Amino acid sequence: MRAFLRNNGLTIALIAMFLLSVLGMIWSGQAAHNEDLREHGAPLVGLAAYVTSGDFLAALFENWESEFLQMSAYVMLTAMLYQRGSSESRDPDDPDRPNDQIRSAMRRQMPILSWLYSYSLGIALAVLFIASFVLHWWGSMAASNAEALRHGGQTQSLASYLFDAKLWFESFQNWQSEFLSTAVLVLLSIVLRHKGSPESKPVGAAHSDTGD
Repeated sequence: MRAFLRNNGLTIALIAMFLLSVLGMIWSGQAAHNEDLREHGAPLVGLAAYVTSGDFLAALFENWESEFLQMSAYVMLTAMLYQRGSSESRDPDDPDRPNDQIRSAMRRQMPILSWLYSYSLGIALAVLFIASFVLHWWGSMAASNAEALRHGGQTQSLASYLFDAKLWFESFQNWQSEFLSTAVLVLLSIVLRHKGSPESKPVGAAHSDTGD
């Protein structure tokens, strides 16, 4: 058990932090949602009704959407572009990495599977981004329609809501922060260090060194 915890500590810690954050989001989100309903004289909702509501699902998946967009774009862009001196980039003068090709025999026998495996990380993250966007789209529409009904307004279909400015405002307000934070990480890793982290160059490395 000790070896398992040591070997998987990073994943375990991140999942634990994720679950605690989700619980905090549910607790605070339900309280805020019920306060809004109370102000409009509408009946309050229980925990089960809240976590299946458009308000909660839209808020949850619009954040997942931006994170998976950030990670998929980052994985794909770092395969094509460089930033000299950054630990987050391959060296532009020596971009090829050892053991970065599938064996030629496997490529000949299974070319499609070989290609899919070679780019499977970026593809998986892109699929997760698309799935999260669709769920955000649906949840945001449900939340918007519920609010419209409370105020006697018109509801929208899923197709028409795709062109609603509210949906894209919710997405862009998250996307911009993800791209900014990634750019800041790339640039700060040129001159700053964090001892022991694989996301940082070694403490004694020169600023001009690229990669780890």
